[in-house]
Amino acid sequence: MRARSLRVLGCVAAISLATAACGGVGDDTAGGDGSEVSFGGETTGGDGKAGGSDNEINVTGSMTTLGFSVEDEIAKARVAEVKQAYPDLDLKVTSGAFDEQQFLSAVAAGKPPSAVYLPRSELGTYAAKGALLPLDDCIEAQGIDMSLYRESAVSQVTYDGQIYGIPEFNSVRLVLANSNALQDAGLSPDDIDVSDWDGVMAASKQLYQTGGSGIQRIGFDPKIPEFFPLWVAAAGGELVSEDGQTAYLDSPEAVEALTYTVSLVDANGGWSDFKTFRDTWDFFGDNNQFVADQLGAFPMEDWYLDVLADVSPNAPVTAMPFKDREGNLLTYATGQAWSVPKGSNNPTAACAFAATMTSTDAWMAAAEASKADRKKSGGAYLGTWTANKEADERIFAEVYEPSGIESLDQAVKVLQSLQDSAIVDPPSPAAAEVKKAWEDAVLRALQGDQSPEEALQQAQKEATEAIADAQ
Repeated sequence: MRARSLRVLGCVAAISLATAACGGVGDDTAGGDGSEVSFGGETTGGDGKAGGSDNEINVTGSMTTLGFSVEDEIAKARVAEVKQAYPDLDLKVTSGAFDEQQFLSAVAAGKPPSAVYLPRSELGTYAAKGALLPLDDCIEAQGIDMSLYRESAVSQVTYDGQIYGIPEFNSVRLVLANSNALQDAGLSPDDIDVSDWDGVMAASKQLYQTGGSGIQRIGFDPKIPEFFPLWVAAAGGELVSEDGQTAYLDSPEAVEALTYTVSLVDANGGWSDFKTFRDTWDFFGDNNQFVADQLGAFPMEDWYLDVLADVSPNAPVTAMPFKDREGNLLTYATGQAWSVPKGSNNPTAACAFAATMTSTDAWMAAAEASKADRKKSGGAYLGTWTANKEADERIFAEVYEPSGIESLDQAVKVLQSLQDSAIVDPPSPAAAEVKKAWEDAVLRALQGDQSPEEALQQAQKEATEAIADAQ
């Protein structure tokens, strides 16, 4: 399997399975309470620095990481940039996904990793717990220009007025439609413009097919619970306040969004049959739901285009932007960040590492490596999407080239149009609990156990209590 697919599947596995990281996370030199931290160190006239400050930072000693694996060309290229910039640094990258219990236990024991790689949506929780160091001094010492990073990503790593992470990858959502199914139903992409909820419902019913064994094709899959925040935003609402301190899970907009998306599922056979059929899809294979004509359309993460490019590059797919009900471009962004734990044994090195890994130069090296890998394997390079705006601009101006496959090239254009139209999960002190509250509410409504309004009222109570307990 190609390295690109390994990275995609690795990310999916980490999100879905919460795989524990392998091995230890710290070393015997780690410790301290983080009350007096220097991100600078001595200045040197050396030639290795990617942060951008006027002074060179002398980065030496040892450092470890948690939550990151060097298994694909994009990771390898950027780690190589770190090693080239700081040859005197003894860097140990501990492979494996971020594991909350392991991380918090290591922090409590005074032996955390030097740097940690974690989902941006969870960062506020660890900042509130005091498990992470604010990085304002790190940003100044390394000369990191935070204006180069996407505002939505920076907002996720900012808690109580301080920055706790340097944003890395950025993944957004778009709508993917089955061109053959649309043609078969006498429809066009305009008929599934998601700003028109009545129109999407009508098209979904027209695309929906059943046969002797049950559902044969889902018309429109709203992808809930996971994309519920996107539908709430489309209705003009939000699930959590910008500062992450107040839940709005039972707002009129949230109720409207849940009522509508549940009705989409009900119009496609109801949750039980809908999910059972969807679980039969060859999602990562060459007989996936587009090739097998099992789906009309759905919103999806951008990484799925890489999957299609690998297994079925000529699948009948048309990409379209997601929109709010006013017709404005809208997407839902997720991603990771590099943070420095409380008690880090080498915060100077951790800061320099984070700055270099997310720098424009490192991303350019990664993009070139990814493009070369794709060319070697015969696959299409669809670009490298980051939270660094400058890096993305250069990648798509200097590295990316259209593949010649119309559907994939068109999808890349859609992704480019969406990058600055993203909502994100705010940095809440109870991020996991709030997310579980609305996910459970969506499932209760899908299963018919509660009405959308009742389910979200219960979720609002659970989320409010969780945020209060986390203060």
